[in-house]
Amino acid sequence: MKTLITNIKKLVQVGSSPRKWVAGEEMSVLPCLSDAYLLIEGDRIAGFGEMDRLDRSKLEETDFLQEIDASGRLVLPSFCDSHTHLVYAGSREIEYIDKIRGFSYEEIARRGGGILNSARRMRQASEEELYEDAYVRIEEIASLGTGAVEIKSGYGLDTESELKMLRIIRRLKETTPLLIKATFLGAHAVPEEYKGRQTEYVDLIINEMIPAVAAEDLADYIDVFCDKGFFTIEDTDRMLNAGMKYGLRPKIHANELDFSGGVQVGVKYNALSVDHLEYIGEKEIQCLLGSDTMPTVLPGAAFFLNMPCSPVREMIRAGLPVALASDYNPGSSPSGNMKLVMSLGCVNYKMLPEEVINATTLNSAYAMGVEEEVGSITVGKLANFYITKPIPGIEFLPYAYGSNLVDQVFLRGKQL
Repeated sequence: MKTLITNIKKLVQVGSSPRKWVAGEEMSVLPCLSDAYLLIEGDRIAGFGEMDRLDRSKLEETDFLQEIDASGRLVLPSFCDSHTHLVYAGSREIEYIDKIRGFSYEEIARRGGGILNSARRMRQASEEELYEDAYVRIEEIASLGTGAVEIKSGYGLDTESELKMLRIIRRLKETTPLLIKATFLGAHAVPEEYKGRQTEYVDLIINEMIPAVAAEDLADYIDVFCDKGFFTIEDTDRMLNAGMKYGLRPKIHANELDFSGGVQVGVKYNALSVDHLEYIGEKEIQCLLGSDTMPTVLPGAAFFLNMPCSPVREMIRAGLPVALASDYNPGSSPSGNMKLVMSLGCVNYKMLPEEVINATTLNSAYAMGVEEEVGSITVGKLANFYITKPIPGIEFLPYAYGSNLVDQVFLRGKQL
């Protein structure tokens, strides 16, 4: 079936060929077409251009053509959310109250909250319950414009529960229209039963978890929380080495709580992305320059935890690319709304509207390894896009931070 979107006020993030990413000053450049059309055939983008160049004679040859008038509306590629933990058991609003009362992230963790709280619930929950809850969250983010999402394990913290999480992610891949990547994050925290025996837990990840994950082909990537109070550079080095032997490319939680060395170890192992980056300086920026690692900032987590904002402007001025992701999880960022992430990028990180759109589409597609398939309006890519409600222009998307401006969503060429 063919779908033709006509009279598009502005077709955003167009490209004649797939691009790796945009970096530095180029992040403020956003290719767009005014008064445009977009043609979809099957699950792919088949063509686009200005309305006065649309040749309808070629379209009359098919009997299966759906036409949608997008007058006054924008069309954008779906968001790519390259960092989430959306498979989890139960919310953590009690910890939210603790945060309001002034307890720090580390204090809550020491009191048995945080990741360990989610781990206890994860071990008790059934696979079906977890799948159903995650499916609802997938439907929610899709309705808000997200078409590709990376999902991590990391709330199991034992072999059986980590595999359970990854099997749920695989099931979501098979049963939803989103493009999904799975990341093994056994090194999210040290479980309670290994308190004081961190090296033994790292050994368990290396000798038991990683081989089991690989045996079932459950993950695309491996992640480690390399930060103050969690896993050391030496721990991270060992686990990334082990994961790479099984074909798992690294993605790193780095420098959320301090200057941890996580950025440097990520670049050393050619990590696809290093994420969080609340603490990043000249050494980290220089390390990232010239690498194939995408710096990924998580504005929702910094906002929710009232943490320092990553120095995005310095990173862009230095010539780096930057991606933005939601960090959707029950403890530190309970939202997968990528439009809100764009707004936070503008308000708290002083990014331009063009920059946040690049950071949540093309660059975040690279950060989850799918830039050849999604992230821009390019012929041959998956037809993952959304049509806005009538709005003045791209600037209105982050400006109207509390409004849902998504009118219609298409994933793999089909309207949701």
